[in-house]
Amino acid sequence: MSRPPARRTRVRKARGASAVGERFEAEIGPVAHGGHCVARVRIAGEEQTRVVFVRHALPGEQVVIEITEGTEGDRFWRGDAVEVTTPSPDRVEAPCRYAGPGLCGGCDFQHVALDAQRRLKGDVVREQLRRLAGLDVELTVEAVPGDTDGLRWRTRQRYVPLAGGVLGMRKHRSHDVIPVEECLLAAPSGPSYDVRGRAFEVADGGFWQVHPGAPEALVDAVLTALAPQPGESALDLYAGVGLFSRFLLEAVGPDGRVAAVEGDAAASSLSLVNCPGLQATAGDVGAVLSGGLPQVWDSTDVVVLDPPRAGAKRAVVEEVVRRAPRAVAYVACDPAALARDVAIFAEHGYRLTSVRAFDLFPMTHHVECVALLEPVEPDQRTTS
Repeated sequence: MSRPPARRTRVRKARGASAVGERFEAEIGPVAHGGHCVARVRIAGEEQTRVVFVRHALPGEQVVIEITEGTEGDRFWRGDAVEVTTPSPDRVEAPCRYAGPGLCGGCDFQHVALDAQRRLKGDVVREQLRRLAGLDVELTVEAVPGDTDGLRWRTRQRYVPLAGGVLGMRKHRSHDVIPVEECLLAAPSGPSYDVRGRAFEVADGGFWQVHPGAPEALVDAVLTALAPQPGESALDLYAGVGLFSRFLLEAVGPDGRVAAVEGDAAASSLSLVNCPGLQATAGDVGAVLSGGLPQVWDSTDVVVLDPPRAGAKRAVVEEVVRRAPRAVAYVACDPAALARDVAIFAEHGYRLTSVRAFDLFPMTHHVECVALLEPVEPDQRTTS
């Protein structure tokens, strides 16, 4: 799938005197979505405590927090753990000298042991599904081959060029740049576009998973979840250059059919090169589903959804369930968006029957999920 450019940090309107630079001692609470943990600090003259989202901390630690964003009228503040008085047993020394308060903002968890990073990410996925979809799930965030102790996996890397050929990286939630000699996440070589012995063409700058183990892991998870059969029909939505379409075509065989929808025209064109026999349509996924596909696609057996970070959202979900697929594999790079869409599927009689999570972005808070959604019994299911 194609990914939108990274969002710029929104400037919050000041609501009173700034709290930036103030320091508080506090015990760190649970991990939260976004690479930080939750703490509460007591403000002099206030009856209630103030929520602070704290980076560079771990649940259960006693720390000194320095506020990095917030004014006296805000509901919550942001801060860094600048001193750790009681460390967690999961705390380690960051392998990168540019990781830490006030330094490079690219990594969230370099101070956390790798197995504990994955436990934290699993906690976030479970909390989002519980809070937004009302579901209690069990899952383990799975490692994938292709990194070295969580490092050297990023096959595409962007730096900020500085004077004299020096490389730079931005601070967290800032346009400020710090010079670096290297990024320990950067892989020694660029991406490979071969998956399961099949070669894919990708445009310069076009989207492709940056972790070398990601394409194989995701293809395996999607095919295992859907179990596509010869003769079936499949829709691949937000299809990119056809990573999933290629293997869906092979699974359904000459008596089956696969249609792909992708918003990026260049990627959609390349999907035809990568996937002979594919029906590919370039355009907004919701618009194409609501009127841009031949009538034969008014029903389908299986669907792959691989939306951008914001999720598929209601209009696309309702177009999917209108086609009454027997199974939907949802590939999600944001657990909150996944949970919101799972709740919409539930409104239309589709339940989450399994979810797997993959550590495709070690040292960061990001996690990739593959969820399987299936209809309840037909006499209990209603579609719009």
